[in-house]
Amino acid sequence: MARAPILAAGGIVFRDGGRPLVAIVQRRKDRRWVLPKGKLNVNERPLAAARREVIEETGHQVQVHEFLGVLTYQSRTAPKVVQFWRMQAADGPTRKLARDIRAVDWLPLDDAVAKLSFPVEQLFLTQVGRHALKMMNASAPAARPTLLRRILQKLERGGAGRAVLRRGA
Repeated sequence: MARAPILAAGGIVFRDGGRPLVAIVQRRKDRRWVLPKGKLNVNERPLAAARREVIEETGHQVQVHEFLGVLTYQSRTAPKVVQFWRMQAADGPTRKLARDIRAVDWLPLDDAVAKLSFPVEQLFLTQVGRHALKMMNASAPAARPTLLRRILQKLERGGAGRAVLRRGA
């Protein structure tokens, strides 16, 4: 009789270090490098599990963005189905890593792919990583201020009735 699949969730977690960096974690038991993820608790929704597991395994609070896809593979005991979301690590203090995690590493996408221990995760990160980077760049605030922001800045500097707008300002 076929075993029921193991349900898990995780994140493709980015941090800005001048250029986007991706989190991978090293498991304590076998020192293998993997994407941050873990099994769902009883009655836990996948998105909540993904956020919880990423915080536990990376030590960082995260902002969750869009759903990226599902990774399915055969584990030692049963099929495993892992749902992934794009996440952004928050700046600020970090938490202690979960006991089963030895280390977290933040690497450029191609280096993270190369360092992962399992080919199935390498292929998955290769496929969704570039899409996730594009989504991250699309959601980043524009470098140039919008017209409204420029107007508000001028009003703050010059008082309520003294804003002077110039073409190209």
